Amino acid sequence: MLLSANQRRLLSAFLRARREALNPAEIGQPATPHGRRRTPGLRREEVAQLCGISTTWYTWIEQGRDISLSAAALARLADALHLTAAERASLFELTLRRDPAPLAAEIPPAAAPPELAAALQATTAPSYLLDRLWHVQAWNDAAGHLFAPWFRSGEACLLRYVFLDPTARAFICDWENRARRLLAEFRADTAHNPEDAGMQGLVGELLRSSASFARFWNNHAVLAREGGRRLFNHPEDGILQYEQITLVPAAHPDHKVVMLLPRQA
Repeated sequence: MLLSANQRRLLSAFLRARREALNPAEIGQPATPHGRRRTPGLRREEVAQLCGISTTWYTWIEQGRDISLSAAALARLADALHLTAAERASLFELTLRRDPAPLAAEIPPAAAPPELAAALQATTAPSYLLDRLWHVQAWNDAAGHLFAPWFRSGEACLLRYVFLDPTARAFICDWENRARRLLAEFRADTAHNPEDAGMQGLVGELLRSSASFARFWNNHAVLAREGGRRLFNHPEDGILQYEQITLVPAAHPDHKVVMLLPRQA
C-alpha cells in the first residue's frame, strides 16, 4: 500500500526529527576524527546501516519518495531510531502498517498505574479502572459497594464475570441486551490488534464456555464504549440507575476509567 503525498511528507519529517534527536555516543556510534559532527544526531547512512537497508532507500524515505514500505523494515527503523512506545505506534499508524513486534498481550498484566488508582480515590462517584483486556485493576469505595456482586466473585475480568458468573444475570438489569452491547464494545476496543495473544486466548475460552458469548460474538457487532444509562439490581439497595462515563487516559491509552454518575429515574 503506497502512501499519499501528505503521509510521505509527514513520515519524512518524523524520521528526520527522530534521527537528528539521537545522540550517536549513546547508541555506540563512533565520533568523527575531530570529535565533532557537522549535522546533529545520526547520519542517514548510519541509520541505514543499523537497519540493514541501503542508504539510497532510506534517503528516498526522508525525501518523501513514493516507495513501498514493509512492516518489517519499519520495525527495524523504529529499533534503530530508539523510538518510544508512543513514537513507534505513531510510525505504524502513519504508514498504515501493523507492527510485527512481539505483542504486549504476551506480557503479564502490570499493576495499576498509581496515578490512575489515586484519581479513582479522588472522586465520590463509583469508579473503576480496566486494563486492555478489561480486567479490573483498581476501584474506589463507592464502586466497591455498587459492584460488590462482581468484585466478591473473585473474577477480575469483566467479560468472564458477565458471561460465566450466574450472579451477573441477576445484578445487571436487561442482562442480554447489556451483554450483547458489552461484547460489541470489546470487539471495537480490540479491533486494532486482532493478533493479540491475550485477546485471542480470552475469546477462545469464552467461546468454549458460554453459548451466549458465542452467539453474540459470531454476530460481529461493533460499538464504541459510549457509556449511557445503566441499571443494576443491587442485593442490598435494590434497583439503582446511573449514567456511565468512560474515559481513556492520554498517558495510558490501554486503560479505561469507568465512572457511574447517579441518575434519577
